[in-house]
Amino acid sequence: MRRIITATVNNNSGVLNRFSGVLTRRQVNIDSISVGPTEQDNISRITIIIQVENLNESEQVTKQLNKQIDVIKVSDITDEPHLERELALVKVNAPSAVRAELFSVIDPFRANVIDVGTKTVVIQVTGTSEKISAFVDVVSPYGIKQLARTGVTGFNRGNN
Repeated sequence: MRRIITATVNNNSGVLNRFSGVLTRRQVNIDSISVGPTEQDNISRITIIIQVENLNESEQVTKQLNKQIDVIKVSDITDEPHLERELALVKVNAPSAVRAELFSVIDPFRANVIDVGTKTVVIQVTGTSEKISAFVDVVSPYGIKQLARTGVTGFNRGNN
């Protein structure tokens, strides 16, 4: 089962290594990991997507992560109202003959063309992981030359 875990941590050397070490020892696979600074210079937010067998395993992971040095708070936000986004850059074959068609295909995804070459275009798309996967499926018949996905980042909605 897919779970979204967020953590606020002190922005110190080795925190991410200890964080991922807990998951390695528990033999939990990380599908996605995103780390970046927050509104406070000395604090970072880690968002991970993990695959676990059941809720008990997710709770155990959360408890173990909360015990780590430099971890401020860890939460499983999967079942709470939350926001999550991912970014993808996709370089697609796009000879001039098919560009108009390609641009009309990407329009419903609110994707943006950020670079145009003689034979390719680079498209940026943001949204949920499902939206990104659907986008990749739609443009793959044109021929994907390169694909880079950031991984999910997110947090709770509202005043939490």
